[in-house]
Formats: sequence, structure tokens, C-alpha cells
Amino acid sequence: MSIFRIFLALLVGGIALPFVQAVPPNVVLVMTDDQGYGDLSCHGNKELRTPNLDRLHQQSVRLTNFHVDPTCSPTRSALLTGRYSSRTGVWHTIGGRSLLRRDETTLADLFAAAGYRTGIFGKWHLGDNYPFRAVDRGWHESLVHGGGGIGQTADAWENTYFDDTYLRNGKPQPQRGYCTEVFFDAALKFIETNRERPFVCYLATNAPHSPYRVAPKYAKRFLDLRIRQPRANFYGMIENIDENMGRLLDRLTAWNLDRNTIVIFLTDNGTAAGWNEASGEGFNAGMRGIKGSVYEGGHRVPCFMRWPGQFPAETDVPELTAHIDLLPTLLEACEIKGKSRWPIDGLSLLGRLRNNAKLPQRTLFVHSQRVEHPQKWRQCAVLTPRWRLINGQELYDLVADPGQQTDLAKTQPKVVAELRQEYERWYESISTRFGEYCEIILGSERENPTTLTGHDWHGDVVPWNHESIKKMPIANGFWAVEIAQAGRYRFTLRHMPAPAKFPLEAARAKCRIGDIEVTDKVTPGSTEVSLTAQLQPGKTRLQTWLETDRVSRGAFYVTVERLQ
Repeated sequence: MSIFRIFLALLVGGIALPFVQAVPPNVVLVMTDDQGYGDLSCHGNKELRTPNLDRLHQQSVRLTNFHVDPTCSPTRSALLTGRYSSRTGVWHTIGGRSLLRRDETTLADLFAAAGYRTGIFGKWHLGDNYPFRAVDRGWHESLVHGGGGIGQTADAWENTYFDDTYLRNGKPQPQRGYCTEVFFDAALKFIETNRERPFVCYLATNAPHSPYRVAPKYAKRFLDLRIRQPRANFYGMIENIDENMGRLLDRLTAWNLDRNTIVIFLTDNGTAAGWNEASGEGFNAGMRGIKGSVYEGGHRVPCFMRWPGQFPAETDVPELTAHIDLLPTLLEACEIKGKSRWPIDGLSLLGRLRNNAKLPQRTLFVHSQRVEHPQKWRQCAVLTPRWRLINGQELYDLVADPGQQTDLAKTQPKVVAELRQEYERWYESISTRFGEYCEIILGSERENPTTLTGHDWHGDVVPWNHESIKKMPIANGFWAVEIAQAGRYRFTLRHMPAPAKFPLEAARAKCRIGDIEVTDKVTPGSTEVSLTAQLQPGKTRLQTWLETDRVSRGAFYVTVERLQ
């Protein structure tokens, strides 16, 4: 037994004997959605009040030069695998490119194998069908919404942030209350239930992601300050998160878990509504860019790490760090020996956090590839301690110019050339599987029937939320699928989910699976139409059509069931 574990056992009341296994630390990982670096009062925002996050900030070591991807799914894939998102098949938030490849190893896989109880509460956004769901990727317990946000295509129909239906361990379950409070309640129950054993709690709120909905009392103070919408609601959502963070921190203390729990707070990308570059309204901590941008404001985010007695409080780490570093850091801190199937890109920060050990010099990379097939030099940043190379063309000195206002590319051609070479080598290493799809498996014992949604089809127009579906876009796309076993399959096509009872605007229906095509007439006034086909196992493509003489569109919802 290590000296550290003997000390830890004594600290939490255990008996430090050579034959007794010390209690390993728990992990509570909180990640909010679309909250930027400047959306905290401890970071200088004069309009927001975030006393509980400020308290955590004071008790933590803070990674002040910490970077993620500029959007949701990519950050999540990198956080949970320790690998650059583009390696894992995740470079978009929709269109079948937010699915985490089935052969990737997740944080939950590794911690579960080491005896931890694992739970996720809130936003998953790495796949809604087998084998990509949270329940398929190492999480023992889960309560999550569908798609990339509440009200998106894969989410329960008509969810509104209040009294919604979420997926409890893969099954729909109605909830009572506001979304953030529901997810915190579930996380706290999970922690309380597992307080006598090691656990990982991943609490990934969908707030303050759009649509910006919150009880009016949270927005009132900002409206009284003449802060316009949507920023008033956006800030109100953050203050509601802060209240719930206070509940979490207080409960950990009350349950005597605070000293043996690593608490991490971070966000998934830059602010979505806390700063308006055109008008100058809001606060962005002096950075350029917001969510989606490869300038600093799109990917530099807060990251606080608290572990009393192990990590120094009120200490800043100014070196370059990133989401890919958290998994290796936690594995080392918790003395987990399991290995990822693939090499990890991040490095453990434990020596730096605990003992102020020097971190190696390195270059980091940011991508925002919101397209079907990645393109070299599209929306990218190369990061060094001093420089930022943007899209291979613009160069900024972050030491002298943290707001990225002066492009030095013409006066520093040697630096540009060196950073371009580093990007070229990196892109070559991550692009070896860009031609692959992440196939949703149909007819598996793990999920039968399966409901596919337009959120994950591959096409030029992706109907990604309920509001876009209601507009009935003339669009179509295909799903990359794998037929698990031979049999007869039924395909039920709908414009909207069954609860909507929306009549089909079609006279004919067609379904194509590989080289098999089946068609049928649509009964006037019907809300769905079913087609059947005999299929053989293997990877293929599935596409549907609902047509009139004048209009053809894909079915936005398709339920696939293996009948025999």
C-alpha cells in the first residue's frame, strides 16, 4: 500500500493496516453547457452573482489556461476519452457525427472496471441509440435527456425544461421540477446511495444552453438592471446552477465526503449568450470570440479542481492544459491501472497540481469541424504557451495581445511555418479514420425496437430540434446502420413522434436498406406507415421517403423492430 493511501485511510477514519485496502477518492465532475470563462463573478463579471462557484474557486487549484473544443459533443468525447475529439469520430453535434466510436474507452469504462460506481446526470450528447448510449458506455446509472439539448429531435417530445421526461437508465421516466434541479437531485441521491463505496458522479447540466428558459424570478434582477434578453435568462440559468452547486458542496460536507472527493468544475465551450461582440454587451474576460469560435473566447474555459489536503487552495496553474488531461490526471490520482484501448493524447497533471512539478512544453490543437467530412485547416487553432495560429493564416501573441487584436503572421513567418508543420503532423495522426461511419446497430437484444431520428442522419439539412421538425423541412438523409442479425424487420415512418399524432403529409412511403427497397401507399389521415423487409447481417445505409406528387422528404422518426 502506498504512503498516500495509508495517509488517506487515516484521514477518512480507516484503519491503515498493510492488508486493508484504503478508500480511494471519489470523483464529482460538474460540467455546465455554454457557460463561458467570463460567466462567473469570481472571473470579474460584475452583473452575475455566483457565490457558491466563487467558494469552490477559492478552495481549488484553478487551471487558468484550460482549453476545450468550441462546441458540445467534441468536448465531451475528449473529456471522457483523453483523446482529441476528431480521433473519436466526434467532430460535430448533429448529423451522425456526434456519436462516440464504439471502440473508444471511456472514463466510465475504466472506473467501473476498477470497482467504482459510475453515474451520469444531465447531458450525454454522444449518441441516443445502441451502442452509443450512456448505458452502453460504462455508466451504471444515468438520467439524461436526448440529443444535444432539451427540445432537440431525439429528446422526449415537447420537453420544456420543466416537468420533463428524461431517460432513466435508457427508459423514459417523467420528472417533476426544473431540469437543473432534477439533475442535481438525481446526482445527490446517487452520491448518498453510494457514499460507502468509491463513485464517479458526472453531472453535466444542459443549462445554460438555449432555449434560455428559467423561472422568472431568476431573470428579474437582470431585467431590472436593463439587461436585455436572452442574456437576462441566460444569467438567471447560471445563478440557478450556482444555487444547486451550493447544495452539492454542502451535502458533500454534511456526509463527510468532502475531504476524500475530487470535485471538478468546468464548462464545455465559450459563452453562448454572455457576450455580444457587435454591441459590446456582457462580459467575456477580455477574450475574442464566443461559442463555436476558434479564437480564445470559444475554447478557453474555467476549470476548478478541489481535493482538500492534496491540491492547494487558491492556486492558479497558468500553463497550457486541456480537457484531454483530466482523464489521465484522475486515473493517476485514483491509482487506476486500467488502460485505454487507444493511446491517450492528454497528460496527467497530478504532479503539477500536488507538488508543483514542472509540466513539459507542448503544443495543443483545437478543431471546430461542423461538417460531414473534416477539412484540413477548417476552423482550427494551434496553441503554444505564447502563440495562437488561427486557421493556418492568422498569428497572435497571447502574452502581449490576449485579446487577439493584432495579427502578426506577416512579421513572424518562421513561427507561422513551424506551427503549420505541427498542425500538419497532428492532422495526419488524427485523420486515419475520417472515412468511417459510426453505425447504429439495429435488431440487437440490447435495443429492439430502435427509434432513429433526423438528428443523426447524414444529409445536407439536419432537422436537429423539435422546432425545426414542426416546420416540416423538405430534407432527407441516410443513417449509417448495422443489422445485428438476420430476420424480418419492420420500419415505422413518422414525421413526428407517436405522441404528437401528426398526420402524414404523404401519399407514398419508401424505405431503402442497402440494395433492398420496399414501398407502400399511405392511408389518408394516418400518423404513421409501416414497411417490412427481410434483412441479412452487416453494415449498410438506411434511408426513407414520404412523398406526394409535389414534395418528398425523409421520415424524421423511424422506429425499427426485428420481428423474428
